[in-house]
Amino acid sequence: MSRKSYKIAVIPGDGIGPEVVAEGLKVLHAVARKHNFSLDLAEFDFGGKRYLRTGELLPESAVAGLKAFNAIFLGGIGHPDVKPGILERGVLLKLRFALDLYINLRPVKLYENVRTPLRDKSPEDIDYVVIRENTGGLYTGVGEFQRKGSPDEVAVQSMIYSRPQVERCVRYAFELMRRRHSAQPWRGLSEEQLRKGYRAKLTLCGKTNVLTYVFDLWERVFYEVAKEYPDVLTDYCHVDAICIYMVESPGRFDGIVTENMFGDIITDLAAATQGGMGIAPSGNINPAGVSMFEPVHGTAPAFTGQGVVNPVATILTAMMMLQHLGEDKAAQDIEAAVKKVIKGMKSMLVGQMGYSTSEAGDLVVKNL
Repeated sequence: MSRKSYKIAVIPGDGIGPEVVAEGLKVLHAVARKHNFSLDLAEFDFGGKRYLRTGELLPESAVAGLKAFNAIFLGGIGHPDVKPGILERGVLLKLRFALDLYINLRPVKLYENVRTPLRDKSPEDIDYVVIRENTGGLYTGVGEFQRKGSPDEVAVQSMIYSRPQVERCVRYAFELMRRRHSAQPWRGLSEEQLRKGYRAKLTLCGKTNVLTYVFDLWERVFYEVAKEYPDVLTDYCHVDAICIYMVESPGRFDGIVTENMFGDIITDLAAATQGGMGIAPSGNINPAGVSMFEPVHGTAPAFTGQGVVNPVATILTAMMMLQHLGEDKAAQDIEAAVKKVIKGMKSMLVGQMGYSTSEAGDLVVKNL
């Protein structure tokens, strides 16, 4: 049997990006050796440094070239010397739309020995996933100014969704929930629900009482698609109620699917409940094309080069990338190793782990 090989585009990015990506790659190489597959890596310098040096953001030729890879591993893009919005629009959003990365996937999981700001909550209470639509809504940039600069100025930004956009996101969410509980049903289901054949639960997050057009569409599509997944229990919550439940009773969630802006907001709240941005991975997914994986903590330029940042979010992002590529056993090994290392950390905070960045990566490799 020939050995599998995966072409991975590596974008270390800015700030602490190269440091944490190095640890992610260290773990990826080790787990690849263990599970007998190989990584064909190509590094790209897109980001703030390149922009300051050349004035170039992301050329069209680069976008076309990235489509030839199996996945993209990104450390984070953002530079204090570049005006906010330039890199985000010129690199990150451009990649999102050009590669049609229409799912933002954010697992929300509290690990043992990680401090959460939620009183009396444990790993049993916080273990769900947020599926955020990633290419529509307010992020499409459709809008206008009227009488700009005058005392009567008006700004309009439109939340726009097509039925195909909504349906493909909702369908991905149902499929994910089915896969998530293929071996074991969600522990939050009652005995009666289990007897009815439910194995998972998916919550639609919206605002049907105010955004009556967009979420009328989302709600209709959600319940129409749900008929094809009788094993997935469904419910609906307004976004403001979702925020309350994330704090008061996160154990009520198994999966949450929502539109772009609401997803952007609630996933940051969710990350705080799981111990902070330093432990939160994410994936930007195109199920039929190349997908991009990045930790959500940003570039943290104040800590660049000090070797004090926690690489766990990036290592868990590497785990997500392997899950997406079908290397489930390798991904499971990474998570098991990370859990062991976290148990020995003093804190998840920058400079307080008890290890340097590279030492933390070495320990994950050792525990594979």
